[in-house]
Amino acid sequence: MEEKFYWLGFSSFPTIGPARFKKLLAEFKTAKAAWEVKKPDFSIENYFKKLKEKDVWYLTLLDKDYPQLLKEIKNPPFVLYGCGNPSALDVRSGPPVAVVGARRTTQYGREVTKLLTTDLVLAGFTIVSGLALGVDAISHMTALENNGKTIAVLGCGVDCCNPKENQSIYNSIVQKGCVVSEFPLGMKPTQWTFPARNRIIAGLSQAVLVTEGAEDSGSLITAELALKFGRKVFAVPGPITSSMSKGPYKLIAKGAKLVTSGEDILKELKSKIRNSKSQINSKSKITSRKGDTEEENLILKLLENEPLHFDEIVRRTKFNSSQLSSILSMMEIKGLIKSLDGGTFSI
Repeated sequence: MEEKFYWLGFSSFPTIGPARFKKLLAEFKTAKAAWEVKKPDFSIENYFKKLKEKDVWYLTLLDKDYPQLLKEIKNPPFVLYGCGNPSALDVRSGPPVAVVGARRTTQYGREVTKLLTTDLVLAGFTIVSGLALGVDAISHMTALENNGKTIAVLGCGVDCCNPKENQSIYNSIVQKGCVVSEFPLGMKPTQWTFPARNRIIAGLSQAVLVTEGAEDSGSLITAELALKFGRKVFAVPGPITSSMSKGPYKLIAKGAKLVTSGEDILKELKSKIRNSKSQINSKSKITSRKGDTEEENLILKLLENEPLHFDEIVRRTKFNSSQLSSILSMMEIKGLIKSLDGGTFSI
């Protein structure tokens, strides 16, 4: 069997986490050698068949498609299980931003989460969250409603939906995005699996947005891990009389960026994402500019010969102003176009 199958075998034991697996590799050099010495009473072949039966795929740290952002954190999952479309993990198809917050939300929190998530999705971002009740569920649903991509990170096996109330959201995400976890098939959530889940949410994302949460909210763990990983953290200020505003204010005091609109987030991430995109293009030796959608390619064609004002692009494309603004923002983030003075755009 290939070396990665032995990685899969070790991942089936919840007691063997990334740190312990790293020690095994240090001692035995390969997972295969460690397996043959330990001789677990377990059939990797049968386990692999179960994955196939349940349409579950997996990635190891050895695989080139393993998410690069997640690989950069301390003790990343040595095996990442998934259901749905693995291409949702590719940052080139949509920079990932986590949207997290309270399970018990206020009306203000629900409105803010939906508003900012919509802005992010329309700008081309992939939404990452934890499928919990409240903010997580709202962010996933908003992404789906706007035909965006979303990734749910679970604190249980990917073949389990927790909480059960979110089964329909889980089903939709599997169809249009993906569900991932480091835990083996059939594993139920426990108290310690959620903090572990939170580190993956932060690790997969270029930034974390907290829209609402109490001072001891689990979403603060995700945000603080993101700060530790060197990722951007955004927080939404709320009514000072609400206990659900204490989490965001605590983060702002620690250096999180205060945001009141999706544009605040776009401006902050723009240069970082553009640089990342430029590096990808350089490595891929891409010499001609090409968009990821028909709309982007139409705009690129219009700008081939001369810069155009926003109103002129509206006139020629027949896009409405709101739609065009979102498309242009994402193209600028990708480094496909640049904005000039006076509302003019060029390649």
